[in-house]
Amino acid sequence: MSPPPPGQTQLPDWDGLKLQVRTLIASHRVMIFSKSYCPYCNKVKELFRSMHVEYYALELDVTADGPSIQQVLAELTNQRTVPNVFVNGTHIGGCDSTYQAYHDGSLQKLLGDSKDTEPYDYDLIIIGGGSGGLACSKEAAALGKKVMVLDYVVPTPLGTSWGLGGTCVNVGCIPKKLMHQAALLGQALQDSRKYGWQYEEQVKHNWEIMVEAIQNYIGSLNWGYRVSLREKSVTYLNSYGEFIEPHKIKATNRKGQVTYHTAETFVLATGERPRYLGIPGDKEYCITSDDLFSLPYCPGKTLVVGASYVALECAGFLAGLGLDVTVMVRSILLRGFDQEMAERVGAHMETHGVKFIRKFVPVQVEQLEEGMPGRLKVTAKSTEGPEIFEEEYNTVLIAIGRDACTRNIGLETIGVKINEKNGKVPVNDEEQTNVPYVYAIGDILDGKLELTPVAIQAGKLLARRLYGGSSTKCDYINVPTTVFTPLEYGSCGLAEERAIEEFGKQNLEVYHSLFWPLEWTVPGRDNNTCYAKIICSKHDNNRVIGFHVLGPNAGEVTQGFAAAIKCGLTKELLDETIGIHPTCGEVFTTMDITKSSGQDITQRGC
Repeated sequence: MSPPPPGQTQLPDWDGLKLQVRTLIASHRVMIFSKSYCPYCNKVKELFRSMHVEYYALELDVTADGPSIQQVLAELTNQRTVPNVFVNGTHIGGCDSTYQAYHDGSLQKLLGDSKDTEPYDYDLIIIGGGSGGLACSKEAAALGKKVMVLDYVVPTPLGTSWGLGGTCVNVGCIPKKLMHQAALLGQALQDSRKYGWQYEEQVKHNWEIMVEAIQNYIGSLNWGYRVSLREKSVTYLNSYGEFIEPHKIKATNRKGQVTYHTAETFVLATGERPRYLGIPGDKEYCITSDDLFSLPYCPGKTLVVGASYVALECAGFLAGLGLDVTVMVRSILLRGFDQEMAERVGAHMETHGVKFIRKFVPVQVEQLEEGMPGRLKVTAKSTEGPEIFEEEYNTVLIAIGRDACTRNIGLETIGVKINEKNGKVPVNDEEQTNVPYVYAIGDILDGKLELTPVAIQAGKLLARRLYGGSSTKCDYINVPTTVFTPLEYGSCGLAEERAIEEFGKQNLEVYHSLFWPLEWTVPGRDNNTCYAKIICSKHDNNRVIGFHVLGPNAGEVTQGFAAAIKCGLTKELLDETIGIHPTCGEVFTTMDITKSSGQDITQRGC
């Protein structure tokens, strides 16, 4: 360093600073030159904390000689940025270089810890054998990695458990859609008389036959998943996984036998389980969706507690099978969905026999009589006053939401942070938790969609990024979904309330229409009940930012339009599209009435 020009302040003692820097590097196993506000510095510190490795950090922004020390470091290392990391005297570099060294194992070797240099049992261990976990495991195995999947179903309070495959296959999408179909067939039987079908015998539904057939199909899927894992050389353990130290888990099977396994990388795919009310009698006498689909007897007169999509779907198909069904709602229907569509869903259900009790919550469930089903007394109180409601039911189904299965798997032991309010796991845009070797996918992600195809996509893409050289990330925007209520509700993009919040009402144009499916005209039912709506951004070429349809086969309709929305669908492109006649989907190619116009949208024919 050259001396300062005459008349200027004396420069620091560069030789002394160089000695200070070299001494710091030599006297600390891990030395980090950092700045307290730097996110990359914090990320490097988080890495060493997750490895349970002590480090010393000198915060240059709060040290008197900080700028001068940074100049000395630039001269020593040719690196002008922070963090500037040294391990056992060896210069590693910045954040990216440190993480690269961690991933290729050179960081562990430099640390000189024999425990770190021992080979792991597996490249990847996935905790959770649901849709996302299985997809990730098979993709990683196909890319040549040694993979283990742990899956364990903690039985419900009533003792219900199931096989490999997770919620969707066993107690979610698959049995739900099949029971929905059973209910639709009942409606089709009624319609068939108008189409000339004549039958004399009394048609009735047999719950036990339906459940047996559905469970047999699910059993075949469980077996298929196990075969698929075996074919991909993925090790499967029907055991409960729990972290006991970094990179190491304890696996406990149903017999209480324990094994221990290590891996370089872990993926959390534990999913969620239904939440209970926390009132007297809920776990003793009530069921959830975890129990319903394998229930060995017809539930009879049923109270469904909740207004989630699970609550309304179950209430819908139970009513469609001919049961007396009541839904008890604390506040609004289908929270998070478009509320106009949600209310239309509820109104259709009411016209088809489902009773709704609004603004009440249960406070106690008592058993009056044992049986299959038995008799239960429900006491509920108003959310708006002192009113008390009491009624007897055969079955009480709780569907008030789901909790992430993250609190009892040892995450605190290795430092993985969760959202304490909901148990969900915050991740970055690559599904990485705050602990670098731990990732998470599926329903346990904080702020992400709880949908099976999303978990599958995220799992596959994660494996490809980890082991296949890919950089493609899961896109959580404009994901289509469908609520399989008796009148199905499909959506993609923003709810109208959210669109107004984001864009402002004045910047939106909402086109809508009622429609009458041709198949329903001969039976003469539910005219002007089906509804379609698109929300367009005026200042973005009328791009479709919200798509909503209430009608039969809404999932099939929505899936096709979702691809178009991904491609930037506009109202003009919809208008230029020729519809397929006569279908429900064609309504989106002929919409010309806006909400703002106030014009009548009722339809009088096809």
